[in-house]
Amino acid sequence: MGMHIRAGDAPAYTEEFAAFIAGLKFTDLPAAAVHAASRGLLDWLGCALAASAHKTLDKTITVLESMGSSPKATVLGRALQLSHGDAALVNGQMGHLLDFDDTHMGGVVLHASSPILAALLSAAERRVTSGQDLILAYVCGFEAGIRVGRSAPGHHPGGWHLTGTLGTFAAATAVAKLQQLDAPAITHALGIAGTQAAGMQQNRGTMCKSFHAGRAASNGLLAALLAEQGFDSSAEIIEGKRGFARIYSDVATPEQMTASLGAEWQILGNGHKPYACGVVLHPAIDAMIGLRQQGPLDPDHIDSITLWVNPLVVSITGTVAPTTGLHSKFSIYHSAAVALIDGEAGIAQYSDQRVQDPRVTSVSRKITVRVDAGLRRDEAVAELVRDGQVQRVHVEHASGTVLNPMSDAALTAKFLANALPVIGAAKAGQVVELAFGLTMLDDVRQLIELCA
Repeated sequence: MGMHIRAGDAPAYTEEFAAFIAGLKFTDLPAAAVHAASRGLLDWLGCALAASAHKTLDKTITVLESMGSSPKATVLGRALQLSHGDAALVNGQMGHLLDFDDTHMGGVVLHASSPILAALLSAAERRVTSGQDLILAYVCGFEAGIRVGRSAPGHHPGGWHLTGTLGTFAAATAVAKLQQLDAPAITHALGIAGTQAAGMQQNRGTMCKSFHAGRAASNGLLAALLAEQGFDSSAEIIEGKRGFARIYSDVATPEQMTASLGAEWQILGNGHKPYACGVVLHPAIDAMIGLRQQGPLDPDHIDSITLWVNPLVVSITGTVAPTTGLHSKFSIYHSAAVALIDGEAGIAQYSDQRVQDPRVTSVSRKITVRVDAGLRRDEAVAELVRDGQVQRVHVEHASGTVLNPMSDAALTAKFLANALPVIGAAKAGQVVELAFGLTMLDDVRQLIELCA
């Protein structure tokens, strides 16, 4: 291993974290974390399969093949293989492409599963990996991604896209654990990941947003495999004078890397999306669906709609007149309108065609959005005036969040709706069984083959 150069007696947060990860065993995990991993895997596979035929991926794959990608690892839903790094890139992009993948809201806003699982599935095609190995590595990835994010609280307000940046640390740590690296090598994997961490919020609503997730998966995989070969890095990539917490944030709290480590499990703070758009929109969508459930609505008879939301909603999803389906996933106006008209906000509600739908645009124009700093990120209030009559809905906690989670049955239904058109009923049913029986699975490749 390379030399560890430390600045005096400063606390060694990165090394302490790496030592914890290196020593962690499957039997150390609480049952709730194991179950959360099964849920996360199933949900993510469905999101990836639902996006697997998307034209954005055609562009990525065309370029990777033209650059000489060799068939080594499975691209989900495509009957295609690419190199391990390239498969991780495409699968990571695929998982995040529809904005339907999971979201951790515990102090950071991170879509952890696309980078972590895309990297782990590629790694699992390099060596025999059991379901228990996969779960342990997945949980470790969550610990890294969320804790690095908490160490840099100004990171998201600074304009970085956390799935690209924090996702790189998460994927690297997960693969490092899967490869059973020791503490010094995991420290180096974190350092190699940090130096590759990128992704900008300026690219929201474009093909680049999902590319960030794929890049994080691929770069994380590379970081762990380099570390396994003895490739070194700084031993204090988080807390060092020019470490991640210092240069990617205006405030540094590196002690968050080890706070409550082993007592608090980050995967338990994960949320799953009932709607295929930016997670901060979900409370407002719940509220609009709630209004719709109070009685039949004729859009022509709506006088006005007012939404009260957390300020973050407008800063992230304030797009008034989106021009594409991808763009509309960041428009509270479009999301509220389709939720009211259709009673749902799934993949179909965010197509290019739906953006142009005159019914949608006419309802959108009747919506006024007001910010209220007193509302939580998962809370919203909607008020609809119809023929002079006022209807009001208050959503305390959006569906899919930790305090109002999707049930196993709801997650399974979401997976089946996403996966059936791609792999068929028989295979989709087997995936559900293997995901919920993941602790008994000897080789994860069985699962990967069903989703190929």
